[in-house]
Amino acid sequence: MSEIEIKALSASPQISTVLSEILLEVVANGGSVSFMHPLEPATARAFWDDALAAAARDERIILGAWDGEILAGTVTLLLNCPPNQPHRAEIAKLMTRPSHRRRGVGAALMRTAEDLAVKWQRTLLVLDTAADGGASGLYEGLGFTLAGTIPDYALKPHGGLTATMIYWKRIGSEDKGQGPNAC
Repeated sequence: MSEIEIKALSASPQISTVLSEILLEVVANGGSVSFMHPLEPATARAFWDDALAAAARDERIILGAWDGEILAGTVTLLLNCPPNQPHRAEIAKLMTRPSHRRRGVGAALMRTAEDLAVKWQRTLLVLDTAADGGASGLYEGLGFTLAGTIPDYALKPHGGLTATMIYWKRIGSEDKGQGPNAC
């Protein structure tokens, strides 16, 4: 594997296509990222077209991890927070192609997302992951704290219920508790 390059993604037909491909592959391989298998390509494309439109409105940042010409992974930093939560952001849709797992792609995406959250003056990150086959070990290794587990939270892509684990992490500011009042 060559060196991974992390870049913010913006709307284009090519980007929508490669994001849809990774989503289809991850769901087919059991990744619990809100979709059921078999996932229709048009559904995957519509999801990413909507997500990229939200990124164009600065409501989120979609990052891609590139291994040469291959999109090896992606993560989304959700910035569109309610008025009483301008200090936080949420991590969503961390996905790594099965061919690139256990090579540091997810960790690199998460570190970049955290750095961007700090630049957007966020002081708290939150995320959730499936208890069955999720990335809890990765998140804990990156300093996230488990807030709790909710049983029977979602269906796994191939059926059956799974719990979800909710995580949080303070970031950015020296006092780790004060943030600006603007999203």
